[in-house]
Amino acid sequence: MGLTVLLVEDSRFASEAVRLLCLRSGARIRRADCLASAHRHLQCYRPSVVIVDMGLPDGSGGELIAEIRQMVPAVPVVLGISGDSGLRADAIAAGADGFLDKPVESLAQFQQAILNALPMDERPKGLRALSDSVVEPDPLALRDDLQHISEVLREGRKSQVMPYAAHFLAGVALSAHDRALGDAAARLARIGGPSHEDFSHVSGLVAARLASGDAF
Repeated sequence: MGLTVLLVEDSRFASEAVRLLCLRSGARIRRADCLASAHRHLQCYRPSVVIVDMGLPDGSGGELIAEIRQMVPAVPVVLGISGDSGLRADAIAAGADGFLDKPVESLAQFQQAILNALPMDERPKGLRALSDSVVEPDPLALRDDLQHISEVLREGRKSQVMPYAAHFLAGVALSAHDRALGDAAARLARIGGPSHEDFSHVSGLVAARLASGDAF
């Protein structure tokens, strides 16, 4: 209760899940969708908790975590978040207190990750009931994410943003529990970049989802 959370996350769908978790936990939340926006927020105030996605459109979440750890006054809790569990070690090495695996939807796991990272004198005293509830983000936020990845894909399969596109789509797939989107993200992430066939498949899948609206 009363904590202020800054979420640095470019996915609207993942952000909506964290917003609902904060709302049910009595925490205030602000969101930055890129490094530049996060820096503007941090110039104005110091949140109690910063949650940083490891793959952002304008740079590395790990670099932001390292920067935050040098700030004075200090931010009490810094957590990394990603759909790639292999980035946990990178987040911790950069200075994060912990790591959240996408999808982030369990109220108990979300609260426990933050409480475990708080200084001992700031943690709640005594026993605490854990809720097993799970949040369900607004499907329209998923449409926003698919529209975003559609615009990124327009830059072409040889674009330098393909690693970012693969990371973003993988996170969206996990948050939406969508195996087909997960397969599409794996195609984009192939070493050497996606083939023409892979790229066409992914672009077509995203376009079909947006056109049908079945998922929304």
